[in-house]
Amino acid sequence: MKAAKIYGPKDIRVEDAEIPVLEAGTAKIKVEFAGICGSDMHEYMAGVYPMRTQPVLGHEFSGTVVEVAPDVTTIKVGDRVAVEPLIPCGKCDNCKRGLVNLCISRQGYGYTISGGFAQYVVAKEENIFLLPEHMSLELGALVEPTAVAVHAVRQSQLRLGDSAAIFGAGPIGLLLLQAVKAAGASRIYVVEVSEERRQKAMELGAAVTLNPMEVDATQFILDETRGGVDVAFDAAGVQATFHSGVRAVRPYGEFKIVSVWEKPVTFDPNTIVRTEAKISGSYAYIRLFPEVIRLLADGVIDGKAVITSIIDLDDIVEKGFELLSHDKKQCKILVKPNQD
Repeated sequence: MKAAKIYGPKDIRVEDAEIPVLEAGTAKIKVEFAGICGSDMHEYMAGVYPMRTQPVLGHEFSGTVVEVAPDVTTIKVGDRVAVEPLIPCGKCDNCKRGLVNLCISRQGYGYTISGGFAQYVVAKEENIFLLPEHMSLELGALVEPTAVAVHAVRQSQLRLGDSAAIFGAGPIGLLLLQAVKAAGASRIYVVEVSEERRQKAMELGAAVTLNPMEVDATQFILDETRGGVDVAFDAAGVQATFHSGVRAVRPYGEFKIVSVWEKPVTFDPNTIVRTEAKISGSYAYIRLFPEVIRLLADGVIDGKAVITSIIDLDDIVEKGFELLSHDKKQCKILVKPNQD
């Protein structure tokens, strides 16, 4: 089969690979769509993560089941599915406390196990989730990043009627916007340099969009809210958004970090000391796929709105990673490994 493998910064190659072997408790899936994630981009630009133990990328994917092991009972050949990439150990203290996203010995499709930028994946039965008949496989590939956004909102202190700000309107930012809206935020500000992404944010429910290159976005938010938003989310992962986001939060508010960072940031702790606001992180999700599938299938969150193109696996570098690295009009690019 064909698969996209990463060897280092700016070094992804589409090569032949062995089709993963079916084992007890697993199913073989023909990958239909796989999304390029921001974390994939970080590896492409800055180098592979220490946790990576094999080269085949792709952890946001959907597909069709083509073979099942004899002991698999909940899925069958022909089922349309999404795959949760996280495989917790179930034994460490974090797992025993229910914090499977923070498992210290976790495995993962697209990191330690061959991922979705390949024609076939073999996945554990417990990681495979059925898609409703009326839900497209394209949306199936959006379940994983949507789960990231939903988890961040559920972990935040956002409450019905609160105000919120989102810094960065890429795929996660736009999904966050919709999750924040669904959670009952009364007014949502989106800060983003790309005009196309700001327009998309307005279409998806932002009250105000701000270009930080043209206006002091933080001061605008402080003035209009009379002291800051209840919760701000960072979905960009750069020094400027960290600095602005922390300052945009009201006293006793929250700055929730959802993004992945390539570089450390500088920070004045007095910003938090003087306001008793808090900075918190959000990592992945905890068993959210069934709920997120319903949100996408029922249109509560519009996954199609973040998809800007669908490309062949052979074009993953030029029309995928390279395009995303310089064209801010792009949002979520889906890769189609198999051509029917």
